[in-house]
Amino acid sequence: MRPFVSRTLAPLLLALSLLASPAHAALDPDELLDDPVLEERARGLSAELRCMVCQNQSIDDSNAELARDLRVLVRERILAGDSDAEVIEYVVSRYGEFVLLRPPFTLRNAALWASPVLLILGGGGFIFFATRNRRRQEVAKLSEEEDQKLKELLERG
Repeated sequence: MRPFVSRTLAPLLLALSLLASPAHAALDPDELLDDPVLEERARGLSAELRCMVCQNQSIDDSNAELARDLRVLVRERILAGDSDAEVIEYVVSRYGEFVLLRPPFTLRNAALWASPVLLILGGGGFIFFATRNRRRQEVAKLSEEEDQKLKELLERG
């Protein structure tokens, strides 16, 4: 019975260990700061910044070279004495708001998010009014001469 347990549990334990891998696996040991408080700040900031290559990962989770460069940049700015807001502002000034995983709410962002809804409502309104006006148009009646010609054609055919 023992070999059966080891044959079934070994793959399961391997799969669980892969799923439970730490989120900071992308970090190289040479990137880490010696001061644990500063490193914790750097990790918090890195979790808020988007990897420009992966786009749905933070730079903290990404193995891309650009993400590594951004992690190093964040740590350099922290060591230079910048506050968290100054570090974020510096990175945004270089890469734009797209680098933020949670961009701030601005009028520009609101317009971006609202544009699909506005387009759908505008298109629906256009279709509604176009079909409504089409139903209202009266069909032009035939003149007596045209009506007589139509009757003659129908009688012949």
